[in-house]
Amino acid sequence: MTLEAPSKTLLYNGKPGVLLSFDLQALLALAARENCTIELVPQVGDFLSASDPAFRLYGTAKHVQLKELLRSVALGRERTLEQDPAFAFRMIIDIAAKALSPAINDPTTAVLAIDQIHILLHEVGLRRLDDGFVRDQARTVRIVCHTPDWEDFVGLATTELRQFGGSSIQVVRRMKAMLENLILTLPAERSAALNEALALLRVTVERGFPLPEDRTRAEIPDFQGLGGHRSVPGACVSQDLGSAA
Repeated sequence: MTLEAPSKTLLYNGKPGVLLSFDLQALLALAARENCTIELVPQVGDFLSASDPAFRLYGTAKHVQLKELLRSVALGRERTLEQDPAFAFRMIIDIAAKALSPAINDPTTAVLAIDQIHILLHEVGLRRLDDGFVRDQARTVRIVCHTPDWEDFVGLATTELRQFGGSSIQVVRRMKAMLENLILTLPAERSAALNEALALLRVTVERGFPLPEDRTRAEIPDFQGLGGHRSVPGACVSQDLGSAA
């Protein structure tokens, strides 16, 4: 859906901070009262500083004031998990990235982190992700709020793992097992982003393992990273994920 040009853009004028959460019901009530559409410009987790666009208003919205709108949002010094599901991925990926740093060189911890990322991706992949347009009972768009989509979650979950762990046989095998399992166990509409991530992983393996023998081993999907590959990548993990949900 495409909105017309906003009638007004309100710039933030408070202390800098990270957008932690927002009160959707309060914003809906305000939009209904003024018969307008309110766009919350920053996404939860974004840093907001003075003079950054905070809200865009569509329609008349003559009486909507920034002060009133800001009462519906919470800012803080750092991200939290309250309305920021991507932050959960971020924390686990940082654990894996730290484990894969040359100073630590602990790919087993990275594989354990991928186990948790696998569970999170599976949970997200089964959910209906919002399109960012919140409608009232008459199906009129009242609130626009930006949220990560499935492609965002897949990119967040795989990009840095592939970059930092692309030369680790454990990591690439565990990543391949994760992606192949998710392709098998999630709805078909989730497959395109997963197949793209899998193709990038193949290129990473080709470039990261010059010896043919190592490259062959790196291309084997393995839920344990090294030593636990199974012939059917979807069978056991999907059952484990179901019991963990």
